[in-house]
Amino acid sequence: MASARIRGFTLVELLISLIIVGTLSAMLLGRLAYYQETAERIAMETTLTLIKTGLQIRLAEMIIANRLSEAAGLEVEDPFQWLERRPANYGGVFHEYASPATWYFDDRSRQLMYVANAASRLELDTGAGTKVLRFRAKLLRYRVSAPGGPVVRVSGVTVTSVDPYRWP
Repeated sequence: MASARIRGFTLVELLISLIIVGTLSAMLLGRLAYYQETAERIAMETTLTLIKTGLQIRLAEMIIANRLSEAAGLEVEDPFQWLERRPANYGGVFHEYASPATWYFDDRSRQLMYVANAASRLELDTGAGTKVLRFRAKLLRYRVSAPGGPVVRVSGVTVTSVDPYRWP
């Protein structure tokens, strides 16, 4: 009867396996971070679109009710109040502490703030080290010729970035 030799892994085989698993893990974690950042950017842009839509609906209500004189308030009020449901990551009025991946309304500057969390590819032109995106509601206006002189009319409302940014 031939004796069967039981053989385990050699040290070289174990090291090669560990190197392969380590390399694959590093690649997976790199892609995971990329997808987390992309998901955060898309969620931020979706919320921004919802805010813009809420403001446009509110302006339409003012026009229908013949209260266009109140439209200037849209530029200084918290636009989250015009949403049917506030997003889960809305932190309210900003005071001092800002949690990452959270929306705030800064009642001093009258701006929306988004504090980015996973934002390694976010580039702000402000040069600040913090990753805070600032937005402002803005009425769209145009001039109309009238018998008494030109008159400024409101044609819409939008949300614009206060500081330019790139988030590929």
